[in-house]
Amino acid sequence: MVAPVAASRTLIIVPTYNERENVEEVARHFLAPVPQAHILFVDDNSPDGTGEILDRLAADDKRLHVLHRAGKLGLGTAYLEGFAWGLARDYDLFFEMDADFSHDPTYLPGMIELAEGGADVVVGSRWVAGGGTRNWGLGRRIISRGGSFYARTVLGIGVRDVTAGFVCWKRKALEAIDLQSITSNGYGFQIEMKFRAISAGLKLVETPIIFVDRRVGQSKMSGRIVSEAMRMVWGLRFKG
Repeated sequence: MVAPVAASRTLIIVPTYNERENVEEVARHFLAPVPQAHILFVDDNSPDGTGEILDRLAADDKRLHVLHRAGKLGLGTAYLEGFAWGLARDYDLFFEMDADFSHDPTYLPGMIELAEGGADVVVGSRWVAGGGTRNWGLGRRIISRGGSFYARTVLGIGVRDVTAGFVCWKRKALEAIDLQSITSNGYGFQIEMKFRAISAGLKLVETPIIFVDRRVGQSKMSGRIVSEAMRMVWGLRFKG
């Protein structure tokens, strides 16, 4: 059992779209190891009623917040709006996490410790020693690991899991990046943010996690999203 840690200025940003089957458990389990943290759900007008469930949960728990958006506007813009929301309210640490329990909240205290120990960005990495995936087929592992290798080779950065979506950002890291210049969405967003962080001279640390495939609901990953991300890295390389 991981002991809870004090994290009163920590904001966990969770984009949602049709996640009604998960959000109540997310609210409970994500805060268990960091009970003083807050969660900001960014809901893209989910037609399954996710937003209404979140409003009810937030009314009963002051640690929960909901940002409603007009439609399905994408993962990258959800995080960017979440960052802006949290920066305006003086949070110190910002987490990106999925709503489908792919990211185990028991890793949160260790990632906070790394940030407080000097890292500007902490990446929950599948592809460093001790990391890995669960319930993934061989094809998906090859695509994900190969995609990370491709992106880091093209961009010349040493991040093993460049598409990782379980990330902790210090406030100063987000302030060092021109967030308004971020144009990528989906998996491309994850690549661009890490590239911008390294380009800004920030200290990025990877820590091993086991990524577990979603238990319920449908994956948002598609071949189009992956191919767009792979093309995007060339634009980053030449534009810098």
